[in-house]
Amino acid sequence: MARYRQRLPQMDGRLFLTDGGIETSMIAHEGLGLREFAVFPLLSTPEGEAALRRYFGTYCEIARRSGLGLVLETATWRASADWGAMLGFTRETLRELNLKAVRLLEELRSEYDHDPEAREEQTTQVVISGCLGPRRGGFEPASAMSDREARDYHREQIETFAGANVDMIGALTLDNAGEAVGIAWAAEAAGMPVAISFTVETDGRLATGQSLRAAVEKVDEVTSAYPSYYMVNCAHPSHFGAALTDGGSWVERVRGLRANASRLSHAELDALAEPDAGDPEELSREYAQLMQRLPHLNVLGGCCGTDHRHIAYIAAVCAPLFHNELK
Repeated sequence: MARYRQRLPQMDGRLFLTDGGIETSMIAHEGLGLREFAVFPLLSTPEGEAALRRYFGTYCEIARRSGLGLVLETATWRASADWGAMLGFTRETLRELNLKAVRLLEELRSEYDHDPEAREEQTTQVVISGCLGPRRGGFEPASAMSDREARDYHREQIETFAGANVDMIGALTLDNAGEAVGIAWAAEAAGMPVAISFTVETDGRLATGQSLRAAVEKVDEVTSAYPSYYMVNCAHPSHFGAALTDGGSWVERVRGLRANASRLSHAELDALAEPDAGDPEELSREYAQLMQRLPHLNVLGGCCGTDHRHIAYIAAVCAPLFHNELK
């Protein structure tokens, strides 16, 4: 049975961490090559599964030491039909790997969040989020899906998660509102809470040219505000910070940040021979500055180039600030 599906604990205001950049961590720290930047194939081998277990276990330890909650995304960002076919997996095998990704996090949760009846401050609440990614690797105006096509495409993976012990759906790195709408519709049909995370370019806008504000407001309008909350990921705070401080009421719908370590654009990052880890201390200070202006932010993690060092700094710098804001 899913532990938190009926009531996501991060909605109650406690500070939660997430993991960092899983793909770049596998490349930089485990020395693993990732075809199409996909980590889910690692679940096919004992060595790959062990690497993922080490990765997620490190974040469980950081959350435990920090006394904070933790949202863990399954290693399935590209484990959907088109990407699976591209990588040579059948739909049945793909389904099993999605479920295997869930089971791995269930096993870790049993070690760290073993008493659901305990008071929040006495346990490390671990929320399991079934991770979805965009159907395509980058925005392609001529072939972008309609919201209904997106609903139909993502339905299979969402229904797989709905039948497992997943607490919520996490849709990361979306670059257009239409796909976000389709995912929200499919999640609602499956009875699953969903967090929608957009990525932006260096100008703070989605690849479509749409503003972050317009994207959030559009999804809320079309879905009757179904998403539990929104996030921004796979961009640096210098890219989106100004957009989040424009004073609009929509900003309060954005609870989470999973920033890149680097200030480089997506195109520049793609051209690098190895991930750019940036400066973990500097990134934590930039998170703290955003939290001072946006006290409702309470889900903090990382994306490309970030690892356990960045998340440990973010926890150390932002946790005291968060508790001070609540007093």
